[in-house]
Amino acid sequence: MPVLALDSAVSRCSATVVADGQVVAGRQQDLDRGHATVLAAMTQACLRDAGITAAGLDLVGVTVGPGSFTGIRGGIALAQGIGLAAGCPVIGVTVREALADSLPIISGRTLWCAIPSRRGRVFLDTGDAILSLAVTGLPDPPGPIAVAGPAAAEVAARLAARGADVMLTDAALPTGRHVASVAERRFRGALPPLAAEPLYVDAPEARLPGERPPATRL
Repeated sequence: MPVLALDSAVSRCSATVVADGQVVAGRQQDLDRGHATVLAAMTQACLRDAGITAAGLDLVGVTVGPGSFTGIRGGIALAQGIGLAAGCPVIGVTVREALADSLPIISGRTLWCAIPSRRGRVFLDTGDAILSLAVTGLPDPPGPIAVAGPAAAEVAARLAARGADVMLTDAALPTGRHVASVAERRFRGALPPLAAEPLYVDAPEARLPGERPPATRL
């Protein structure tokens, strides 16, 4: 089952072709901005490296957030375009889900995912809620937790200083293999459905002329 996995939600932009759980081809680049332009070219190169066209794909998985507004929107638009051309489903994957898929079983711990936001804030996905808050205003964990994501080190350190039972994981950024894994499990019904639509937490600062701010999700 050839799956194209796209990720442009955080600082690393990646396109990966995965078949039967194995990476066939992959491209990635660390970026501060310009995710959409780079991802389109990267995806073309990745498909070429894999020796496959869009018509040969069975599924497209794409990260939907939380993370960069422009990165998320660009990645989803590309995924939907490829899915339309290929006639295959496009499945949403959260950053937390992709990171969780990369980790061994964390016995007795809840996974929190921490992603940098604007002006010293973080997006915090606890599994029950997705929050945008200052790093100085982190909630108290309800029990033992593990923390993953690009902002995990700072969040884990601050919580540990308050006496929380925190384990810092080495899962900082999603990988294409794990985005594809989650997308395939969701496609097969092992996970609840998640549309390939932007998962915004904050209202984005960047908008097209005449465009209204999208509804926010807390």
